[in-house]
Amino acid sequence: MARTDTSFADRRGDLTEYFDRTASETWARLTSDAPVSGIRQTVREGRDRMRATLMSWLPAQMRGARLLDAGCGTGSLSVEAAGRGASVLAVDVAASLLDVARERLPAFVGGGSVTFVAGDMTDPAHGTFDHVVAMDSLIHYELKDIAAALATLAARTRHSILFTVAPRTPLLSAMHVAGKLFPRADRAPAIVPVALTHLRDRIAATPELRGWRVARDGRISGGFYTSHAVELVRA
Repeated sequence: MARTDTSFADRRGDLTEYFDRTASETWARLTSDAPVSGIRQTVREGRDRMRATLMSWLPAQMRGARLLDAGCGTGSLSVEAAGRGASVLAVDVAASLLDVARERLPAFVGGGSVTFVAGDMTDPAHGTFDHVVAMDSLIHYELKDIAAALATLAARTRHSILFTVAPRTPLLSAMHVAGKLFPRADRAPAIVPVALTHLRDRIAATPELRGWRVARDGRISGGFYTSHAVELVRA
């Protein structure tokens, strides 16, 4: 059973196992234009809408900017950001998904560049950034670990951090409980619903996030995809 009371580092191990081995082929297909089931089609469409939302919150021209795509998967957002001129460091725990991302990387990505790296998206060795995007890569973590990850990223980010959480809705909360009561060996690591008011309170109470504020936020919901985007900017 996937645990939900573990540390960020412990959870990262669960996620690596799932995305790098158990579901690598499934996620590669989901993020392509290949036919998928009706359920997965709603996830694909929701992710496309969320990616478009996050990209709309980034500058239209990013030449000279450095962006961290934290949990890049197969690299769709990275390629879009590079097309605006950004120098993108695309990090993911799943080396097998990065192999797919490299295969799909166009020969020309506009005025920018993309570098794929397997590892921890919060590693200080990655350096500093103008913008960070963490799309659906923090949805498996408890609130305290989300805040800790944001604090680590904020210390090395100049302008904005865009991230998503799983909002605490009755449906997601029920699915979360059911997932813990009826585990399967091949089940994805549990998505942890977060109350948005608690998220804002935790951000405000985190010393390392003083000087940052929530600017825009918005929810994408349809079918089997529900995710809430948040924009943190320097106050």
